[in-house]
Amino acid sequence: MGQVGISEKAAAANPALAAWLAGVGLPTIRIAAETPAPRDLIRIIDESERAHARHTDILLALRDGAPSLVRAAKGQPAAIAFGFSDMAFGHALIAELIRPASRPACGEPESAGFLTLAGRIAKADATVLVLGETGTGKEGLARFIHAASSRAGGPFVAVNCAALPETMLEAMLFGHQKGAFTGAAGSGEGLFRAADGGTLLLDEIAELPLALQSKLLRAIQEREVLPIGATKPVPINVRIVAAANRDLATEVAEGRFRADLYWRLNVMPLMLKPLAERRLDVRAITATLMLRHLGADESFPWPTGAAIDRLMSHGWPGNVRELENVLQRALLLRAGDRIDAEDITLEAGTLAAAQSVRYAPTPAQPAAVSPLRLSDAARSSEMRAIEEALEATGGHRLRAAQRLGISERTLRYRLADMRAAA
Repeated sequence: MGQVGISEKAAAANPALAAWLAGVGLPTIRIAAETPAPRDLIRIIDESERAHARHTDILLALRDGAPSLVRAAKGQPAAIAFGFSDMAFGHALIAELIRPASRPACGEPESAGFLTLAGRIAKADATVLVLGETGTGKEGLARFIHAASSRAGGPFVAVNCAALPETMLEAMLFGHQKGAFTGAAGSGEGLFRAADGGTLLLDEIAELPLALQSKLLRAIQEREVLPIGATKPVPINVRIVAAANRDLATEVAEGRFRADLYWRLNVMPLMLKPLAERRLDVRAITATLMLRHLGADESFPWPTGAAIDRLMSHGWPGNVRELENVLQRALLLRAGDRIDAEDITLEAGTLAAAQSVRYAPTPAQPAAVSPLRLSDAARSSEMRAIEEALEATGGHRLRAAQRLGISERTLRYRLADMRAAA
């Protein structure tokens, strides 16, 4: 990560900024705005020092009144201004403007310490197991580990093991020879060989079928893969980062995951906390999501303190994905120049609310009398159990599935069937 400099004048005007940035893992050095500096030094300078600004600088003004952000464009530096009441979000915005692209957003000192640990693990070449609920940022952490490793110059390849049909997984992972199966008009190298020299992320690895788990174990142990239809294995040089939204130790205990593969993957385990347990990260992630969804030439609808408080007090059962949905709605539907608490519609984004609307009874319409079949009764009971589990977990599918004693994939199939029958 390149250094960040803050001018003496900017530091004097906003004495809390340097300490706050250091607390989230972005330490600064003091500089003089008029003194030549290395091109890779990101500088935060006072608005009054504009004459010395470069297009990569950030001009900072601490003043009362409406806060503002003007993104860097057409050779002009970024400019940010805010007063004391908007200082917390202003600091989060500055952090997002100077944060390296490969580093996940964070506003918690504990999260910054977690990223420091992940950076240390990245320097080794050991297999990493990232655990955490859906939407907590497991792929972002895997990309950070790749970027901080000696393999950063190699490819980063991600595969979601739950998103591919079981019949295709082996060919997708290990490759195949021409004519190895029906439809194989040509050969395919597979994702292991595509990631050679770099990092392969195996996301949702708990969904990998048992039959393939033994082949994955051999590939990791022997550092070679055997493409379908081939007679000789092909050597590979790949770092594995595996990710799961379920406790793999529990999966092993219940016979759904191989113990030997678990121990092979669990060399360097990292556990991502749910967003509800990272309150200050909500503010930082809000800043980065707003910057992502607004064009550089669009006006920035700065959220009010009440809006930020509302976001930080929510439970976020859908984690970052739910937060992103809420912010996109607020950006589209806000009533004024700023995002206020009234623009934050939380309940509309939960799956439980959607399900309760879709499957709500309509007592005004009397039900027709018809013979009740046993299969219909079972289906109705299953639907009620799923609805109750989703409602009890705030729409969180993983927790609902665990409550029901089924896999998240099975729950997805059941929900699809329910929607088709509605």
